[in-house]
Amino acid sequence: MQFKKVEKKCEGKFITRYDITYETVDHQKKIYEMISRNGDITDFEGLHGKMADAVVIIATDETGEKILIDKEFRLAPGEWVYNFPAGLIDPGETPQESAKRELREETGLELYEIDDFIGTSYSAVGFSNETNVCVVGKARGEFHKSTSTLEEIEAGWYTKAEVRELLKKAKFAARTQAYCYVWSRE
Repeated sequence: MQFKKVEKKCEGKFITRYDITYETVDHQKKIYEMISRNGDITDFEGLHGKMADAVVIIATDETGEKILIDKEFRLAPGEWVYNFPAGLIDPGETPQESAKRELREETGLELYEIDDFIGTSYSAVGFSNETNVCVVGKARGEFHKSTSTLEEIEAGWYTKAEVRELLKKAKFAARTQAYCYVWSRE
């Protein structure tokens, strides 16, 4: 596959849509549609993110017996989806700072211990170059409604047995589903 050009099609507040023109190995010209958090992509190198755009928080309670999962109404699918708390990293923030802020904003909980980071990954590699970093740790406190009126979030603690049941019937974000599947196995 040979890259030919990238063309900005539409710029929104949070994402920009691009057409990537390329040539296949059998010399067919193709156009690949994508979205990005970067509104200034002009060449092939610009497709590669230098820093994570967002943070994902994978947290257990103080005992490690329960995992934190948000149930969120997501507009794109038009339904409630189970997902880890997550959000964009603000300019000047470290992933740790962003994780603590996002968790507090979405759930009211305190991320009091960070045990690990799972390296940068793509959020939706089929149509976006958005990247995120997972922050793994422990949280505590009392649940509160999201501080944003733009989000509908119901946060909760789930045991391994409860997660196994949710996995049978509920819709999940892909990374949350995969992680929860492995975490909940006995």
